[in-house]
Amino acid sequence: MQIQAGIITVSDRASRGLYDDLGGPALKKAATGYGWKIVSEALVADEKSQIQRAIREQINQGCQLVLTTGGTGVALRDVTPEAVREIAVRELPGFGEVMRMESMKITPNAILSRNLAVVVDKALVICLPGKPSGAVECLSFVIGAIPHCVEVLQEVPTSC
Repeated sequence: MQIQAGIITVSDRASRGLYDDLGGPALKKAATGYGWKIVSEALVADEKSQIQRAIREQINQGCQLVLTTGGTGVALRDVTPEAVREIAVRELPGFGEVMRMESMKITPNAILSRNLAVVVDKALVICLPGKPSGAVECLSFVIGAIPHCVEVLQEVPTSC
């Protein structure tokens, strides 16, 4: 099963054209390297309504997996986790726990990260850091669980 993925960069400054989006392209390269098809890409400001709208649009376009980058830190404008939790049917805490645990081996600031994964409709949504290297690293820490999770959510028959 080829995973249909969407990528959303959450950044006030990049969405206003003040600097180039580096996180989205870094995630796209990683995702295509995993054999996933990128169906949709978006760049939005750190606003709950924009984040939620972009996620719903990508799911409506057939994305089974949505990766967000940015808005997971401690700054007051970082609202990605709050926006995503509001539209989630359930949270998958193991994803965030593993991303933080593995990231702590690289930087002590990982303790500040609010990475998470949730289910929205029948899609897996994973919220990753805004720093391109951090987003790609965190994705690599949880890659093993993603295909099975997507299959279960999409109700793909699996053999025992």
